[in-house]
Amino acid sequence: MGSSMLCFSCTSFVLNVIYILLFLTLFRFSFSQPVCRDEERSSLLQFKESFITDYSASDEPHAYSKVAFWTNKEESRDCCMWHGVECDEITGHVISLNLSSSYLYGSLDSNSSLFNLVHLQILDLADNDFNYSQIPNAIKRLSKLTYLSLEDSFFSGQIPSEVSELSKLLQLSLCNNIDPFGKSLLELKKPIFESLTSNLTSLEELFLNNVYISSTVPKSLANLSSLTSLFLRDCHLKGEFPVDIFQLPNLQYLSVRFNEDLSGRLPLVLNQRSSLKSLLLSGTRFYGDLPSPVEKLASLTEFKASGCNFSRAILSSISKLNQLTFLDLSENNLSGTLNFDMFIILKNVTVLVLSQNKLSLIFSSWINENFPQFTVLHLSCCNLRTFPHFLMHQKNLQILSFVGNSLIGELSSAICNLSSLKVLLLSNNKLGGELPHCFGKFSKLVSIVDLSNNSFSGNIPEFTKGNQLKIINLGYNQFEGKLSKSLTHCKMLRYLNVESNKLNDIFPYWLGTLPELIILQLQKNEFRGVIEEPRTNLHFPKLRIVDISYNNFFGKLPLKYIQSWKTMRSTSLVDSNYMMTIPFQTRSTSINVNYSYYMMITPFQIRAKNSLLTYLHYLDITIAIKGIRIHYEKIQNIIAVLNLSNNKFDGEIHKIIGNLVGLHALDLSNNLLKGGIPTSLTNLTKLESLDLSQNSLLGEIPSDLDHLSFLQYFNVSYNNLSGPIPHTHLITFDSSFYEGNLGLCGILLQNLCGALEQPLPSYEEERNSPFQFGWKVVAVGYGCGFLIGWFIGKVVIARKPNWLVETFSIRG
Repeated sequence: MGSSMLCFSCTSFVLNVIYILLFLTLFRFSFSQPVCRDEERSSLLQFKESFITDYSASDEPHAYSKVAFWTNKEESRDCCMWHGVECDEITGHVISLNLSSSYLYGSLDSNSSLFNLVHLQILDLADNDFNYSQIPNAIKRLSKLTYLSLEDSFFSGQIPSEVSELSKLLQLSLCNNIDPFGKSLLELKKPIFESLTSNLTSLEELFLNNVYISSTVPKSLANLSSLTSLFLRDCHLKGEFPVDIFQLPNLQYLSVRFNEDLSGRLPLVLNQRSSLKSLLLSGTRFYGDLPSPVEKLASLTEFKASGCNFSRAILSSISKLNQLTFLDLSENNLSGTLNFDMFIILKNVTVLVLSQNKLSLIFSSWINENFPQFTVLHLSCCNLRTFPHFLMHQKNLQILSFVGNSLIGELSSAICNLSSLKVLLLSNNKLGGELPHCFGKFSKLVSIVDLSNNSFSGNIPEFTKGNQLKIINLGYNQFEGKLSKSLTHCKMLRYLNVESNKLNDIFPYWLGTLPELIILQLQKNEFRGVIEEPRTNLHFPKLRIVDISYNNFFGKLPLKYIQSWKTMRSTSLVDSNYMMTIPFQTRSTSINVNYSYYMMITPFQIRAKNSLLTYLHYLDITIAIKGIRIHYEKIQNIIAVLNLSNNKFDGEIHKIIGNLVGLHALDLSNNLLKGGIPTSLTNLTKLESLDLSQNSLLGEIPSDLDHLSFLQYFNVSYNNLSGPIPHTHLITFDSSFYEGNLGLCGILLQNLCGALEQPLPSYEEERNSPFQFGWKVVAVGYGCGFLIGWFIGKVVIARKPNWLVETFSIRG
């Protein structure tokens, strides 16, 4: 009994102590909550009112307008409780402002109330749209800042020297301020790079990706002993990279990728205390042997050195890093024979890229289950003849590329066992036979399939419902029969290429139901017949590039389709999400338009929310027209191309084509078209290539076509055109582009236009003219003057061919 009472008494005492402590904690907490200061609340509200909410100002899927919840209402006046705001617990001053991904749109200048918050230690304005504002000089007023992020927010111009006065900064991020076409907006010239960092001696993280620096890398960076992250991607850096930077004791992440004028060597000896985890050198001129000291980097997890000038690889020594997860040595000058079994030791490698070197890979003849479980494997141009056996045991493989090898035989049905596969690239090999029956349904995760430039035959396989296919390239094979209507199950399909096969079918109007289709290539097949009016409610709603050339289509031009292609009638940027680089490319060789698609692989990011691989693909386009190559990089959704050439279309070129104002290339050559060139084509102000040759067109070349200043190729040869060639821009093209038109005249051709070529009046007309005598004198004088002038002009041009250009801004 006594014992029980004692236990109860002890328990009661303990509970009382806990209650007292909880009460004291709550009491202290209630009095330690900071209260917003009136002047800082006012500054925050003024800052809010100076911007509007624009939901296109952020690409972050979890973005929301933090300032939307800021209010002066009594119940919510405490700014320390507002979204994105943090106050000092004692003083109540605002010390942190995180407005990243807040849909802010507007300009920021030195008069902004933001700079009244002089106690700020953290300022994050990333992922907004500040409308090409310059970074205000008033930034120096925030002298207590330790963290400043203005990345990806459309700031432009020179980075002010006042940034270098923020001597307490630990992290500075000004990266990825680029326009919709990928051009750098921020630049670092005055102050120069070295001046910016000279006073920032406490820096731990420096992010300047896509800042236009265009200078050498200052050696003084090697004095920043606290530096852990240095990101200088695509900054137009040049000269030799200071080798001492590799010796920084705390450096973990170093990226100087895509500075094509930056050279350097890895140091022969590395600091034994080196903690380097990520070394990114791709797209530079780093040279020498690999791995050099890389084998001593025990912490290294990511090494990217693609597109460099490394000449020799002692890859066997890399196996002494067994922490590696990402290894990319593609596009170097590495040569020799490599036994692939060495990678068995690298158990943690998930991404391996050895493409486009001079290596010859050797695989064991037995089935090996001990290889790492790759997620990305690129072994293009590695002199392979057979598929490696270890692929049968790959359970996590998402991207597989064997482009440009000498693979022979049929594609095994074992490929269907790769259940995680998203991208399959097997172009430019010697594979043949029919595709396995499981091919069209082996993985609903696959988004890209490229089997082009092989010898596959038979029918195109059936595709199942619910697939994720976005790019299908089956061009340059021997597929036959009809185009499979199961392609309508590919609801996410953006790019379909079946060029240069033996397909025999009518125009596949049913593809018009695909809501995302942007590019359709059917050229060089045996498609036939009249392209009738659309039979579906959807008529290719997003189609921008169409090539059905070199087939057997006839009848009138498909005006109903042309009228329905609304996206070709737009010149605006439709989708700016396709704007990153890291190319893994396959080019087709169509007669007019070459397409490349690139894969962006974004592995472990420094500040990312997770470390999963993400994938983004887009199309990179080169229009190649008889020797003229027009390259469009990273902006595929504003390019429009229509190629109906080398068929048997007849009738007139309807004026409705002039509504396709987004067109960059139009090719109607080698058909049976009649009538005149419609003046509505002068509406195509973006046009860079126009080919109407090899038809039966009549009449004159519309003079307003001379105003299409973007034209780089213009061909109307072998028609029945007459009249003068417009004499400003169109006479700059080669004379062969006008030949075969007996009625055409102009400075480019033998038959000159002018008064001498006009029919002379009859005798009766001359006799009855009140200007009889005067006309004769004028005619003789004009004719003699013209001949003399023409002769002198020929002499001058022969001796000084640039005289016409310099004098009249035209080319002969």
